[in-house]
Amino acid sequence: MPKDAPRRWDRRMQQRLAHGEAAALGELYDRFASLVHGLAHRVLGDVAAADRITRDVFTHVWENPEAYDPKQGPLRSWIATLAHQQAVRRLRQTESAALARGGAGTAEDLERKVRRASAAARADYIVTAMPAPLRAALELAYFQRRDYRQTAADLGVTEDEARRRLRLGLQLLSTAHDATGFGDDPSDQDHGAHGYGRTR
Repeated sequence: MPKDAPRRWDRRMQQRLAHGEAAALGELYDRFASLVHGLAHRVLGDVAAADRITRDVFTHVWENPEAYDPKQGPLRSWIATLAHQQAVRRLRQTESAALARGGAGTAEDLERKVRRASAAARADYIVTAMPAPLRAALELAYFQRRDYRQTAADLGVTEDEARRRLRLGLQLLSTAHDATGFGDDPSDQDHGAHGYGRTR
């Protein structure tokens, strides 16, 4: 697939939404609803709240397609950022309300919880968006407890290549704490980490 093919899809999708094409919204929902719901659930830990965030995000996209600028990055990243922002806002509101009612904890505890949830959601996003070879290496090394030699054997690559994939994957994951936006997709980085984590 040509490098620019995803961006062409993004631009065309924006045009279709701007023309009020309901089928475009359905296509967009089919492609990204699980991403939005997963991010919202990671932040909020509540299925019903994640359902509401998902509806709100796609309503916003439908009503404001011009808010997306293809020059700034992939449509996927923009939608992920919307989901993340809305979920964090809801978490802060619900936790603040609980504190106001005399719940346990302090404002500092609330902010720590928000930061942890935000970073966890970004890490999930990075793992699911990174190129498949990097994701496979990380899954073997960290979820199946393989060392880099075993990872290389399982993937059928050299040990140097396994180390390279793990290093790049970890570089991407290290950005989970660095920014509030979702920047460029790791899948656009040609197996590199540069450029990820920019905020908009």
